[in-house]
Parts: sequence; C-alpha cells; structure tokens
Amino acid sequence: MDITTLTLNPALDKSAQVDQFVPEQKLKCHSIQYQAGGGGVNISRVLHTLQVKNKCIFTSGGDTGLYLKKLLVKENIDLKTIAVNSWTRENLSIVDTKTELQYRFGMPGNDLNTSDIELIKTELTNEVKDNSILVLSGSLSEKTPSNLYATLLKMLAGKNVKVVIDTSGQALIETLKENVYLVKPNQRELAQLAGKEFLSKNEQEDFAMELINSKKAKLVVVSMGARGAFLASSEGIFYKSAPSVKVKSTIGAGDSMVAGMVYAIQQGLSSEEILKWGVVCGVATTMTEGTNLASQENINKVLELID
Repeated sequence: MDITTLTLNPALDKSAQVDQFVPEQKLKCHSIQYQAGGGGVNISRVLHTLQVKNKCIFTSGGDTGLYLKKLLVKENIDLKTIAVNSWTRENLSIVDTKTELQYRFGMPGNDLNTSDIELIKTELTNEVKDNSILVLSGSLSEKTPSNLYATLLKMLAGKNVKVVIDTSGQALIETLKENVYLVKPNQRELAQLAGKEFLSKNEQEDFAMELINSKKAKLVVVSMGARGAFLASSEGIFYKSAPSVKVKSTIGAGDSMVAGMVYAIQQGLSSEEILKWGVVCGVATTMTEGTNLASQENINKVLELID
C-alpha cells in the first residue's frame, strides 16, 4: 500500500544549547544542528527509519526551502517539492544546559496564494494512488484557507484513500467534515473539538467514541504526553502507557507517533498494535536531543520496555 505524506507548512528546524539563559546578554550558542521539519516531513523521516517506502511532498520556497530539501536528499528521502512564493519558515529550539529546560520558538507559517494552492491540487492528484494512505500533517498558516485539507480530500474522494490527519484548530474541524481513517488529537485539541476548555477522562472517551459513531473517523488516537495514549474504534477504547525513559526533547514526538501508527496500518495490524507502535515511536523520539527523531536503536529499546 503506497504512502504519501503532505506538508503544507514545513520548517527548517534549528536547535542549539546555551550554558545559561541570562536576559539582556549576548548568549553563546553551541551544539548547533539543522533538521528538516514539519508534520509530514518528520513522519516521512521516521517511516524511512522503519524501512517503509513513502513519498514526502512538501511546499518549498526560498533558500530555506532549498536547504530543507538538501537535508532530506542527504537522508535518501523520496520527495517531491512544490515550489511556492513564500520562503519556507525556520523554527528554533534552545536548551539551557544549566537547568536542562528546552525553549521552543515557532515562526509564522508561509502564506499560500491561489496559484500555489492550484499547484498543490495538481501535484497531489498526480502523486496519490488508488487504495493508498495519505497523511495530512502539520499546521496551516493563518492566511491559508482553513478548509484546504478538506478541499483536497473532496478532490481525492474517488481514489479510496485511507486518510490520516494530524492538525489542530479550525483546520481540524473542517477536515473532519469529510471523514478520515485516523485522527490524532492531543487532549487539549480533543477538548477544543468538543467546544470545551477541558474534558475529564470519561468525557474524553465519550467524545472520541462520538467521533467514531458519527463516522467522522474510524480510529481516534488521543496522545496524553508522558502517560501514553488511548485509541477509540468500533471495538471500544484501548490504552497504552508510555514506558519511563529519560526525555531529552519532545520535538517531533507527535509526528513520530503518527509514523508508527501509519507503519502498523500498512502492515495490517490490529487497533491495539497500531496504538502500541504509535507510542513506541513517539517515546523513541523523546530519547534524542534537539530536533533529532526516533532512531532504530531507540525504537528497539522502547519495544523491549513496553508491555
């Protein structure tokens, strides 16, 4: 089963360390790293680590877009860039080595104009095959239509595609109007979908099952941070706890979780195994520094620790 990831708001992720955060002083950064980032891009990278073939499609603009592409080519990622007018954004994460606290700075997304969107539609139509998996992951910039993911799904409706969606806000609300195979909100995003600030454990389960029963999604996976995640399906609710590990960075953990689940879906595994692989890959990414993602070594370590 072919897998395609689409990232409409990728980022050149930069990470560094400083020995102590002090306001109004010039801080010397060290341990600098550059990584290709953004929801679908990260998912493609972890799938590649899992030795799963996939096509990584993303928008690219300016020198930052070119450098992001160069990084992915170096990793031997099968990719397709969509040239857009706005420069690809940059994100920054800094670790204070004295406190071991991580500070994350996310930059505004790229604006997509009408011609950019038409090009995205054309490329997606050409690349996404019948009976395949399409992963729509990542945020949309403020000026990009919030129903763009939904528009793309309408366009592909005749291809019998299993759609995996991982986004938030109005974009998530609009996309779920078209029904998907799997959606992965965190607890806060699930509450927002329900129109509330907070949901209790029982309310989370009830609302997740409401999404299943209304056929908005076949699988709803809710990430719970260090406590793991739960999955809702027509079979019921399943929980999977995350094993205790030393967390070095949470950047890309959610994307890695999606990659693990997509791997399990392609393998035809059960709902419980889909959830397990999501937790495994998410935890494996937290074991790496900066913007690095799950390595095969860390994935194997977590597999040994998880129930």
